[in-house]
Amino acid sequence: MSLATLYSRARVGVSSPLVTVETHISNGLPSLNIVGLPEAAVREAKDRVRSAIINSHFEWPTRRITINLAPADLPKEGGRYDLAIAISVLAASGQLGEISLRDIEFIGELALSGDIRAVPGLLPSAIACHHANRQLILPEDNQQEAALVEGDAVFAKHLTQVTAHLLKQTKLPACVSKPAEPLPIDHKDMRDVKGQYQARRALEVAAAGGHNLLFIGPAGTGKTMLASRLPSIMPAMTEAEALAVASVQSVAGRKMGTDWHWSERPFRSPHHSCSAAALVGGGSIPKPGEASLAHCGVLFLDELPEFDRKVLEVLREPLENGEVHISRARGQVTFPARFQLVAAMNASNEAYNGGQDYYQSSASQKYLKKLSAPFLDRIDLHVEVPPLPSDVLVNAQEEGECSASVRQRVEQAVARQRARQGVQNALLSGRQLEAICALSDEDKHFMQQALETLKLSARAYHRVLKVALTLADLNDSTVTRAHLMESLSYRKMEKTLSMAASA
Repeated sequence: MSLATLYSRARVGVSSPLVTVETHISNGLPSLNIVGLPEAAVREAKDRVRSAIINSHFEWPTRRITINLAPADLPKEGGRYDLAIAISVLAASGQLGEISLRDIEFIGELALSGDIRAVPGLLPSAIACHHANRQLILPEDNQQEAALVEGDAVFAKHLTQVTAHLLKQTKLPACVSKPAEPLPIDHKDMRDVKGQYQARRALEVAAAGGHNLLFIGPAGTGKTMLASRLPSIMPAMTEAEALAVASVQSVAGRKMGTDWHWSERPFRSPHHSCSAAALVGGGSIPKPGEASLAHCGVLFLDELPEFDRKVLEVLREPLENGEVHISRARGQVTFPARFQLVAAMNASNEAYNGGQDYYQSSASQKYLKKLSAPFLDRIDLHVEVPPLPSDVLVNAQEEGECSASVRQRVEQAVARQRARQGVQNALLSGRQLEAICALSDEDKHFMQQALETLKLSARAYHRVLKVALTLADLNDSTVTRAHLMESLSYRKMEKTLSMAASA
């Protein structure tokens, strides 16, 4: 056989398109050419593959070798094609006999000794291979990721193990190990919070409905402390959500069991000096940013006005559609970014004086102008966190409600949402919302007056309905006037912030 065809997978965002590896050996001066838009790491594969084959006690063909990675217009990068190239050379040179490779895919980087090294972003390839009903042969160090997918995946340490498997001399072990349970995490508990009942209530509503949340108040009132307790009351992820999170973490090169744990919701807290590319992703070879790494979890932005305004503006589209689209000269990549935004900020960069005009002072107005009104419009809950009275801070002994009991109510509310529409309230469309809420004529008139008074946009109106529906789910009831009023109360601070932002 002088021509061999087999399959591998590329990596494009969180998708993994099929790559056909075609190897032809013909007469001519000994050489090896790789075509199909290979990057530098792929072009260097010829040296790694040649040494790996020789050190595995096979013969390197001293003829003209041409390797095509199709489709030709898809850029190929990394060492993930090494194993497929090596097997195709062995098959085309007749060293593996007459074997069929149509139902097998190969992914792995080769060492000069023939050892197979792990590659980043393998999980999307394992998912795609499973959907194509093919067996996947992969590195041993990636087998824990592949075990998350119920497919026919096997792993190997060395090239000779792969050839023995193909020749049916021995069988490679299957990737069937169960995902490791998350290590016990010292979640900060809600019982540690003294007072701040409105902020605690807002956290519960945000967790139950997947809503975005902004804490605003003087320094030292517990805003960061409150935000750090949100993961302790969030509902458990579904299997599909956990797999989506795992795919993003895999593409980002983060190691399972070390950098992240299966079924654990992400909590990302970037510093306010981060760039737009760090926040939403980018680079010549696009990689996911903090927004995508927080997919199905929490993106916490502390000291919100200290972020560059242009950096915050790039979050407007992900907050709306749950995706990040990165366009570069060589193509477009889409990363999922369905996160909950939780932000904390002071109302001024000056010391708190306890006066009633704290939010109306010139220093406060100048500080709040760093935020744009369209950005604030996408945040569902605006909650003031005032200073605690000294007697509560010093003398209060009783503990607040623990996270376990709050999480129980949250999971009951989420169960009602999934039974009704299959998703959290934050993902409902305007038409679905209006049909579910079914406001009476009196409530519609009330909402019309509220919209005119607070000068709310159409987007804000639907977000008010979503929060009201979450409040009703927490009470296991239909939407009432009380739920609408409480939902509107979470937009009062927005009027102050928006007036400053547009001043």
